[in-house]
Amino acid sequence: MARIAGVDIPDRKRGEIALTYIFGIGRRSAQQILTKAGVDINKVVSEWNDDESQAIRTIISGEFKTEGVLKSEIQLSIKRLMDIGCYRGLRHRKGLPVRGQRTKNNSRTRKGKRKTVANKKKVTK
Repeated sequence: MARIAGVDIPDRKRGEIALTYIFGIGRRSAQQILTKAGVDINKVVSEWNDDESQAIRTIISGEFKTEGVLKSEIQLSIKRLMDIGCYRGLRHRKGLPVRGQRTKNNSRTRKGKRKTVANKKKVTK
């Protein structure tokens, strides 16, 4: 297994796919990294030599924010929104969808498990 940016990337996958295992690198940025490093996109990670993997490491560390740095930056951005009390910050604070989705039927992922509210019993005469 090759280790890049603190992540073990799988040996048996194409370079383009294997680089997406690193948080902060998607398909497009993986393609850009590989072309800049001069590595074939379809080349399997186990076929990379030391020079190629070192070139990829230097490009990623120099030009991209990945893993812990990126995660902490995202958390700071969310905290800033919550501190200034804007609409998005309030939605984050309440644990509701932030990007305008409806909450009547869906949004279970954000709201969590259902909490049933008992109805008042009707008085019978």
